Amino acid sequence: MEITWLSSFVDSWQERVRHGRIPHAVLLAGPVGVGKRAAAQWMAANSLNIDTTALPSHGQQMPEHADLRWISPPEDKQSIGIEQIRELVSNLGLTSYEGGCKVAVIEPANAMTVNAANSLLTTLEEPPGETLLVLVADRTGKLPATIFSRCQRIDLLPPPEAEALSWLDRLQPGAAWVDALRGAGGAPLAAIQALENLETSATMARDLNALGRGSGSAVEVAARWAKVPPGFILNWLTQQVKLGVIACSAGRDKAPGLAIDESVLRRMDRRNMFCYLDIINRLRGQPAGSFNLHLTLEGLLIDWAEGLRNCRLDGPMDGMNMMLASH
Repeated sequence: MEITWLSSFVDSWQERVRHGRIPHAVLLAGPVGVGKRAAAQWMAANSLNIDTTALPSHGQQMPEHADLRWISPPEDKQSIGIEQIRELVSNLGLTSYEGGCKVAVIEPANAMTVNAANSLLTTLEEPPGETLLVLVADRTGKLPATIFSRCQRIDLLPPPEAEALSWLDRLQPGAAWVDALRGAGGAPLAAIQALENLETSATMARDLNALGRGSGSAVEVAARWAKVPPGFILNWLTQQVKLGVIACSAGRDKAPGLAIDESVLRRMDRRNMFCYLDIINRLRGQPAGSFNLHLTLEGLLIDWAEGLRNCRLDGPMDGMNMMLASH
């Protein structure tokens, strides 16, 4: 199914092609679920003259071509290592198999280790022959400035809510897309996954609100949450706390997609909500398995139950900060 909100991206890219202004290195940036990987696939197919759709498509198979390299973390790892990048650089230095250009996609680029990123710099600045490098990044803050300076950044943003809902309803008519889309921060492709997790999200929202009102046990809630994939928990918490910060900054207690009750928001130390969000984002940036999920959730939820009064990155170490400091 074609991703209609990427039409302006396609038009802009084709305009570059017509005028011979194709950059040798592109950074596709934007939130998870906006279609960056589909856009990278489309760019690769377009550059290699592979039959493709007019627009990037959801569920489209990765194009196969001798002059295409797609670099991602190995199945048993969370990062892209230096050996993968060295092999890529060596391959790009060879003659094209089909006499045309060569394309390499690195995703997510923010998963490269520091050494891997450094080993790519010379190639980004002066790629051999006719080469297109496409870097896909969900979290650009994890990329070194030296990568930014050598790539032309293209931001892909979520469409307006009405357009996103129309697209999603064609995918599965009658589903609870409003809740799923708002829970996914407005990104339609992320909403597809969020739809499957609406019941889990609703349960977590009830738990978070109960703790925020001073009832329930943070230890018991952490034990239940520890059975949910950590990526989902941390992404959901990030979205909810971010919406809470936005609502508080705007002087209101509600925002689309915000599941935290007004009474709970008022009980939170609003100055420390930024600190809390920073802690969660630091956890999201750590490799899976590098921290004890159960104990980490206990620390997060105890802080929440206490109204975030003790949430300080530079202060006395509570359970949460001790967990971060130990890794």
